[in-house]
Amino acid sequence: MSDIRTKIDYAAASEALKKNLNLSHSPVAVGFVQSKEQIPAGMEELSETTRHCQMVNLARKEGKVFYATAEKHACQGGAWALGLKAITPSLKSGEFYFKLGKFDTWAACKRTIDQIPHVESGLTYATMYAPLEKTPFTPTVVLIVAEPRVMLKLAQSVLYKLGGRIESNFAGIQSVCADTTAQTYLNGKVNFSLGCDGSRKFSGIADGEMVMGIPVELLPEIAAALPVVTGAPGSI
Repeated sequence: MSDIRTKIDYAAASEALKKNLNLSHSPVAVGFVQSKEQIPAGMEELSETTRHCQMVNLARKEGKVFYATAEKHACQGGAWALGLKAITPSLKSGEFYFKLGKFDTWAACKRTIDQIPHVESGLTYATMYAPLEKTPFTPTVVLIVAEPRVMLKLAQSVLYKLGGRIESNFAGIQSVCADTTAQTYLNGKVNFSLGCDGSRKFSGIADGEMVMGIPVELLPEIAAALPVVTGAPGSI
């Protein structure tokens, strides 16, 4: 049973994204579940313990389909942002990022942490991952990792119907977990992120790539606009 009333052909949407954007790898479907019963039958749990951003990479580059409970999430900050675990005292106080040398003052760390988008702790039982074209579940968010030119075409596709402006919100930390997954889940808006040291170090985000989160509800509209936008006169 699907948990979305609008019927979406995920394989077709993935093909539209890949073809019109010339993507090297698959868009990634990410799903949140609040109980074990919500996980599709036959879907396997990830065997190793790793980070959310690395899990995205497993689906993006290796085509893996799996779910991960809190115990499989190695990054405490990521697990907190996704609602799997409570925030640790050192992260909450600002100590963690201050010791990493990311900010001039402890107060600056605290201000940043207090504004990190995060799902309510304990609300998430597991996160699910799959290449978009193979997803057996209804995604909550679709993630795309690609170069800025691709992000330009995606931004234009977002604005194709109504126009306006896109406001991107990020902090240079927790880019894949908080900025483009949790935030997109919570506010229902696309978001772009530059990546962070952790995601670039551990998950294969290249120097010339960015990250975008798309709420699944907007996926059909964006997929439909892409061929028009990329085929428009003057489009690069």
